[in-house]
Amino acid sequence: MAYDEQLAERIRGVLPDPGVVREQKMFGGLAFMVGGHMFCGVMKDELMLRLGPDGAERALSRPHVRPMDFTGRPMKSMVIVGRDGIKGVALRRWVGTALSFARDLPAK
Repeated sequence: MAYDEQLAERIRGVLPDPGVVREQKMFGGLAFMVGGHMFCGVMKDELMLRLGPDGAERALSRPHVRPMDFTGRPMKSMVIVGRDGIKGVALRRWVGTALSFARDLPAK
């Protein structure tokens, strides 16, 4: 499963401090990590976000957002945002929210 390299490049472009972010291929896509925690990634042409249970629940009320589900069991802390939900400044907001959540987690 290939991932959208243009979306990955857009994510790199909105990272506030790219020096602290590590990239790792995973889930057949590309994950962006801080402090040993994945906070966002690219799956095919969509944005994957780690927002925590409360943040994910709030995000699900937004258009173009659905639960992240690999195995038939949704992950409570993660969501997928479709292409229409990451146009313009929306990508920066989503990535910033996920990065803030992951930075508050204890480092691995």
